[in-house]
Amino acid sequence: MKIEDRAQRAFSYQDYGRKRGIEGVQIVPLRRFHDDGGAITELGRLSGGSHGQLPGFEVKQVNYSEVQPGAVKAYHMHHKQTDVWYVPPHDRILLVLHDVRSGSPSEGVTMRMMLGDGDSALVRIPPGVAHGCRNLGDAMARILYFVDYQFSIEPGVCDEGRLPWDFLGAEIWDVVRG
Repeated sequence: MKIEDRAQRAFSYQDYGRKRGIEGVQIVPLRRFHDDGGAITELGRLSGGSHGQLPGFEVKQVNYSEVQPGAVKAYHMHHKQTDVWYVPPHDRILLVLHDVRSGSPSEGVTMRMMLGDGDSALVRIPPGVAHGCRNLGDAMARILYFVDYQFSIEPGVCDEGRLPWDFLGAEIWDVVRG
């Protein structure tokens, strides 16, 4: 079949191939069990603080965050702390990760992924990977996250730092159309 010239020039195929990942970022799909009375998702089995599906990760603190519709919460990163994020399946969060670790095999790599949106997964975010999110839903979105380093506001102890929300360009937060 032949298509007209203008359409032919604009035509492309979507890339469904696996994109380059960031060293140390781990995505753990979770199983959601449904019955006629509701659903349950097991977020992990702990033994002495160690998470069974995340080797080497010991939970030291559990946090709950809410993000207003349309809000961008970015970027923050840690020098020591690993985050493990979970977004409930009825929420819709765009997570952006960017490897700022000098000398990392994935230095400068950016990952964008949807959390929630009907799926259940944990995302492990290692130290040195800047991360932030945007609530793409029309209601409050929730993030439950586990960390292996307890938060402190004390100077010299605080491990959380910030980069500007548009560090990778404001368009990184746009919904991809097409």
